[in-house]
Amino acid sequence: MTTAAPFQGVYSGLRVLITGHTGFKGSWLAFWLNELGADVAGYALAPPTEPSLFAALRLGERITHTEADVRDLGALGSALASFQPEIVFHLAA
Repeated sequence: MTTAAPFQGVYSGLRVLITGHTGFKGSWLAFWLNELGADVAGYALAPPTEPSLFAALRLGERITHTEADVRDLGALGSALASFQPEIVFHLAA
């Protein structure tokens, strides 16, 4: 009997955008999806704490990181058009 890979590769190669990726939950989600093989982009304000999980995991080096406000529709639209995500997780507050 063999053990199936986590989620059987369902996220492998998918473009996933996470809003709020610099927060605690968003950082974990970005890290986890990156480990599962997704092409991850994050869109959020600067990390809200010092130290932050975002910095500790060195996510800025592992994913596409955009630091901007989700209320800025022009910047958000540009990020969406540029990255063209297949899945969006909206965690921004």
